[in-house]
Amino acid sequence: MTLVQMQPRPAHAHAHADLGHPTVDDAMEAAGLQACDDMTVEVALAVMAGARADHLLVCDENGLCTGLVTRAQLTTVRDGAAYTDRARLRDVLGDRGPFTSPMTTMAEADHAMRYRRLTALPVVDEQGGALGVLALSR
Repeated sequence: MTLVQMQPRPAHAHAHADLGHPTVDDAMEAAGLQACDDMTVEVALAVMAGARADHLLVCDENGLCTGLVTRAQLTTVRDGAAYTDRARLRDVLGDRGPFTSPMTTMAEADHAMRYRRLTALPVVDEQGGALGVLALSR
């Protein structure tokens, strides 16, 4: 069964590892839309369109975040010659990650995202649960 859920931002104290330096926790958005990795690409695109979302957090059957997909990424997959209607989000993601911690400094996260050419990055807790998304400013 495919799961889509909205996650509120957890209420927690802003305890910073590097006092005085903004962290990912200060800038991340609530986790928002999450889908199980067995969801098809076509259904994920429909969910994102209906929610007017540019990205979707993907979780495994245990609820652990396995990555993030963007509407542009899924559209490219759907429009590819090798696409079938059986393509699942787990097929698109490949390896797990990348992720960041809420305690990562914004300078480190910004550098990593620009280096990897990412527009959004999942923020996860120590167990791999999704806490939110860090998106680059446009």
